[in-house]
Amino acid sequence: MALAASGVGLTALLLGALLWVRVRRLRAGQTAVLGDGGAQDLVAHAAALQDDFRALRDWMEDMAASLERRMGTAEDRLDGAIAFRGLVRYDAYNEMSGRQSTSIALLDARRNGIVLSSIHHREQARLYAKQVRDGRGELELSPEEAEAVRLALEGDRAASAPPAA
Repeated sequence: MALAASGVGLTALLLGALLWVRVRRLRAGQTAVLGDGGAQDLVAHAAALQDDFRALRDWMEDMAASLERRMGTAEDRLDGAIAFRGLVRYDAYNEMSGRQSTSIALLDARRNGIVLSSIHHREQARLYAKQVRDGRGELELSPEEAEAVRLALEGDRAASAPPAA
């Protein structure tokens, strides 16, 4: 009987040693996952990770909303910037003076803007400004001014057209 008891004891001792090795490996793996931070278990660690990810997601959503607002403001401001321009040089008085007169159209993305015309003569120069709304002059445009607006808007179509092969 003593022999049977010592056999059971030896088996229990071997089983205990085997379980001790497995627990040690499990703790080493747990330390690799959890770090050396302490005695929290995997469930608590997973809950903490979930909370951290939730906080990160909330922060990212706030940042995305903020960037969306800033981008909208920037796009609105860019729509008011000069997007299209057209320039026409001409001889206003047919004096063979080397095309000193100029009309320039400066339009924003909504095709609103101005046409400036500088008419040069031997003794004087005059500057005229006309407002443009939706690609049309609010006052009647001269042929040269209308050409400057047309060139500006045509530049818009040329920029959006696919390149020729």
